[in-house]
Amino acid sequence: MIEPFTSQTVIPFDECLTILWGRGHELHGRKFDLEAIRAILAVLGNPERRYPTAIVAGTNGKGSTCAMLAAILERAGYRTGLYSSPHLVRVNERIRINGQEVSDSDFAAAFTAVHHVVESLIAAHVLPYHPSFFEYLTAVAFQHFASAAVDFAVLEVGMGGRLDATNVTDASVAVITNVDLDHQEFLGNNRAAIAAEKAGVIKPGRPVVSGCEHPEVREVILQKCRETGVELIETLGLQSASNLFHLDGRYSFDLRTAGCNVPGITLRMAGRFQVKNALTAAAAAVQLAQAGFNIPPEAIREGLHAALWPGRLEVIRHRPLILLDGAHNPAAAREVAEFVSGHYADRRLCLVYASMRDKDIAEISSILFPLAHTVYLTRPGLDRAALPEAILESSRVQPRQTVIEPDPARALEQAIFSSLPDAIILVAGSLFLVGAVKKAVLEGRIEPVNLTEPEVISERY
Repeated sequence: MIEPFTSQTVIPFDECLTILWGRGHELHGRKFDLEAIRAILAVLGNPERRYPTAIVAGTNGKGSTCAMLAAILERAGYRTGLYSSPHLVRVNERIRINGQEVSDSDFAAAFTAVHHVVESLIAAHVLPYHPSFFEYLTAVAFQHFASAAVDFAVLEVGMGGRLDATNVTDASVAVITNVDLDHQEFLGNNRAAIAAEKAGVIKPGRPVVSGCEHPEVREVILQKCRETGVELIETLGLQSASNLFHLDGRYSFDLRTAGCNVPGITLRMAGRFQVKNALTAAAAAVQLAQAGFNIPPEAIREGLHAALWPGRLEVIRHRPLILLDGAHNPAAAREVAEFVSGHYADRRLCLVYASMRDKDIAEISSILFPLAHTVYLTRPGLDRAALPEAILESSRVQPRQTVIEPDPARALEQAIFSSLPDAIILVAGSLFLVGAVKKAVLEGRIEPVNLTEPEVISERY
């Protein structure tokens, strides 16, 4: 029998990171089963069972929806954990309680407990090999949330759903934001196959909220709900939003749907697609309220307004306007293109672009490159990142002007230097690129941002 960790000797934080990075990147050694995470959590005393959870799957919008739902729960008075991925600058970003990143010392304490169990399971031949990077972190998050006595935890699925390490909980509500093509080598080559993996988060006796709009995807999720005997709540685009209005690309609307009427919701996150994420998060909150959680309408309004999510049309400067967006798959690229074309069609745009090799560069470039007067091709410092020259070779649409600068910070600096104050600089194509730029800002490699002159663009629908 494997004994739980009881030692007071905590591995130093930097050493924890060294061990973690030794597991490789997010997708390295990806294993499609839940045996390892279940074995680790069992020895830890199943910390994931000590608090209720919500699980959020989907191709895009997971992080924003998680942030919104977590903020709603916080405004309702719940001490709320949020587990998300990937991080942009520090791994601590992935594990938050009431919006605060886990401290180095608390991370080290939870990691030490998990690592002790892992090594014991390896020595006892219960585990044939070490768990993946993501399994490690998921166990750390569950352990930390239990130690910190959270009232509720919102979990973002890493990839897929059915066999994702987060899917070991009996979530009080399952959410599927949308389904589109991404990670096909792992999840399947069409939307129906990918939807079947996402639908794996659906559990008997628990409601399901879906923001999916594609008919084929909707049918897969509906069939899974029928088989499981659970209720499906579909938000179906913007049908539940009325009096839609935006200022600076940030939307206000009235939410009117069965069981929830909340007027005067104003989002701080930019983009019309964030209204869809907000409707999905609100619908999940309503399901939790119907299950007995104390979540009044005012908490929904306040939570949706308070929620922020980095790296999604994030403004870091106004003159010129610099927008950061991961946009690492075609669906996300289309959302960004719609936002830029709808709000800044009369402004010259420069694109700072990078991509991982396994992404659909051809399709994404055909969406983003035509928006730009100049495309600055760069490369974050990862082995998975595509070379700028390879991006050009893979592109269906050749940029009007191209500048190759391997260092992301220097690429952005060149774009700033070459742009007039009323220009737009879009940094997009990879969350790793966004992370590299944010890190450069924190380190002072890019001049301080100026956020004192907000854009004012308004339109009522």
